[in-house]
Amino acid sequence: MMTKEQIRDKLILMIRAKWNIDPAKEISEQSSFTKDLGADSLEQAELLMDIEDEFGVSVPTEAESEIKTVGDAAAKIEALLKDEETA
Repeated sequence: MMTKEQIRDKLILMIRAKWNIDPAKEISEQSSFTKDLGADSLEQAELLMDIEDEFGVSVPTEAESEIKTVGDAAAKIEALLKDEETA
């Protein structure tokens, strides 16, 4: 089981690569996909698909609108991974 910190770090690496974000730009759990990272809704949807592939989870459609920051995404991934472990 990955820790929340490992999930967050992997997620940040994915975001940097996918959206070509300068390594000098700080990305934290509070970073908003739209306000801080400049992503539009299509880019966010693509990121969620990449998250599903990378982490082997399925993000429910109703949860997509709740994921607005890096921390939101990391917490959702962690919860989905825990759910799979207990299933």
